[in-house]
Amino acid sequence: MIKEFRLPDLGEGLTESEILSWKVDVGDTVSLNQVIAEVETAKAVVELPSPYAGVIRELHEQPGSVVEVGKPIVSFEVPDDAGTAPSDPAGTLTAEPGERGAETQKREPNLVGYGAVVEGSGRPARRPRNFAAPVVGAVKTEPVKIEPLKTEPVKTAPVQTGPAVVEPAETRPADTATAERPRSTPPVRKLARDLGVDLARVPGTGPGGLITREDVRGFAGHKEEAVPPLAEPVARSGSRLGERETRTPIKGVRKYTAAAMVQSAFTAPHATEFLTVDVTPSLELLARLKNSREFAGFKLTPLTLAAKAVLVALRRNPALNSHWDEEHQEIVTYNYVNLGIAAATPRGLTVPNIKDADTMQLPQLAQALTALAETARAGKTTPAELSGGTISITNIGVFGIDAGTPILNPGEAAILGLGAVRTLPWEYRGEVALRQVITLSLSFDHRLVDGEQGSRFLADVGAILAEPGMVLTMV
Repeated sequence: MIKEFRLPDLGEGLTESEILSWKVDVGDTVSLNQVIAEVETAKAVVELPSPYAGVIRELHEQPGSVVEVGKPIVSFEVPDDAGTAPSDPAGTLTAEPGERGAETQKREPNLVGYGAVVEGSGRPARRPRNFAAPVVGAVKTEPVKIEPLKTEPVKTAPVQTGPAVVEPAETRPADTATAERPRSTPPVRKLARDLGVDLARVPGTGPGGLITREDVRGFAGHKEEAVPPLAEPVARSGSRLGERETRTPIKGVRKYTAAAMVQSAFTAPHATEFLTVDVTPSLELLARLKNSREFAGFKLTPLTLAAKAVLVALRRNPALNSHWDEEHQEIVTYNYVNLGIAAATPRGLTVPNIKDADTMQLPQLAQALTALAETARAGKTTPAELSGGTISITNIGVFGIDAGTPILNPGEAAILGLGAVRTLPWEYRGEVALRQVITLSLSFDHRLVDGEQGSRFLADVGAILAEPGMVLTMV
């Protein structure tokens, strides 16, 4: 029996992925959940496990191909007793959407944190429920007939059966397309509300009928505002088209980062403040800690102390650890800190975050920062590590840059930029001396953070880095 495996959604809302490499070849025998490919989404590189135990018969896509979710990527030859329903040759659904048996629809795995759906257990597919059918209980051996509540069909509320909402079979109209919620993303639904567009009337041109921004704008008569689709690349990434230019397809992390930065820049009103600080005492503290027994084996850097300073300053200035919820018209203030660290990787800029960083002491924080950087450079950061951040730090000083105006990570209220540590003439105890100096750049969302709150937070971070003992006055 030949089984096709279609590319699943590897992360929430993602519509495509790039095949980076195949770990198998045609003719190879694979086991269930064996890694068969490495694919890159807009958020991370993910290893793709095999959903079947069998023999590889065809690889439908080559490395470097960008594949839409739902497209077949590999075919397997599996035993005939694989356990799927005879009417389901693709092994993806056991009931048509909209029928009473729709609850038996199998969900495609998203492969984030767990493996693929097991399709060789030998258990038969679950049969659709029949309310008039006899039910045999665990104790009674006599069939018990369950009568419906209504003797004639009536219009009832939709029944939730999984990812789609359908009406009961006995009252379902012939065309169920209008009864289903149009497929779209939260930003697209917000755009539709702003333009007064009914999504049920908008034809979707995205993968699987997904409604895009361009579809909404075009329907509303704003086609001139729509962004034209990218032209098909005329050459592979990095190839020369002529003597004067090279073209690279926009995809993967670069495409995701660009969209996120545009969204952030044009939805959150940015304000940026700067503070130059003498951090000589912090560098002296780092030198002492590196020689202490308690911190032996830990990698300590100015970023480590800056991260700790941010966590302490947030206790006094919680507004910078918040989120503007446009949909519900609420300000969400987090009582935890998922600290994002901007990382320049071969795949582009990513901002993984350290979960519950506010609960960590300095050794744990140093260890988490080291692990985060190593994972990011290796391209192994997971989608879970890239989502859920509450505030971020970007260390532009490693590139020799003194200051900048960082753009907020979407959904966050603030981002702190660390400049380069430089030896400069500085006023010290009434005299001019050579000191280690750094410039801090704080960008914040002015909807959430007032100038006073942003200034106090930045002053607290600067005070801690200028004199680490100040922490004792803040906790």
